Amino acid sequence: MNDLPNRADPARRHPVGAGSDRPVEAAVAALTDAAATRTPCAPVRQYLGTSDIDAAYEVQRRLAQARGAAGARRVGAKIGLTAPVVQRQFGVFQPDFGVLHDDMLYAHTEPLPLGRFLQPRAEGEIAFVLGRDLDRPGPSVADVLRATEFVLPAIEIVDSRIAGWDLAITDTVADNASSGAVVLGTTPYPVAGLDLARVGMTLRREGEAVSHGAGHACLGSPVVAVAWLARELVRREQPLRAGDVVMSGALGPMVPVGGPGRFRLELDGLGEVEAVLEEGTK
Repeated sequence: MNDLPNRADPARRHPVGAGSDRPVEAAVAALTDAAATRTPCAPVRQYLGTSDIDAAYEVQRRLAQARGAAGARRVGAKIGLTAPVVQRQFGVFQPDFGVLHDDMLYAHTEPLPLGRFLQPRAEGEIAFVLGRDLDRPGPSVADVLRATEFVLPAIEIVDSRIAGWDLAITDTVADNASSGAVVLGTTPYPVAGLDLARVGMTLRREGEAVSHGAGHACLGSPVVAVAWLARELVRREQPLRAGDVVMSGALGPMVPVGGPGRFRLELDGLGEVEAVLEEGTK
């Protein structure tokens, strides 16, 4: 989708430095306007370049701070770009993360208004719900398993404020890892005895299978993905806390939503969850 190394990108030659806040401010303004007007914007790498990931996370932080000031409550985090098939879809070959807010969470079969999205796509995931903080340096897979209270089947409706999903890593990081909404199943499953790497996934739209995958597509296992996230957030002094919902990453290809309809995710041994997308804005 992207051919970034061959593109003319002046911002890439002039990465954001500590002495300049203008590129970050410009990216914040562009993404804020895109969300408010429901009109996707040009890639923000024109301001940030394609390699200054810290600057992109600063954009993300400011946007999340603004949402918090407007009343949204942080409830967890999401991991993006974990599955090789999704990385190939966008030509971005490293994971990233974003913030989950309370107004992004929906329950099984609860209607989602299509009008809140710009360019929605759906993907099947496993959500972790934590019972303990993960705030010590270098949390391991064992730490993640001990901290996980239960897991849930989940559908993420990913979205992008960047026109045409034309992404470099700095674009998606700045845009809160291309977050949209999350639909959670309602039956919790303990992780004890589960081999999440072997969990098979089928995502259906109106009964037709549109995406297949498995847990091993997610950095080898969703548990490995959550450990990666936990380490990154501790390093950035934003640790995961008890009660957080963590979306562990796609188990297979994301697919366009394409209008109103029902997506049903089936996970081997972890039940099902259904996302219902309807016309409307609220």
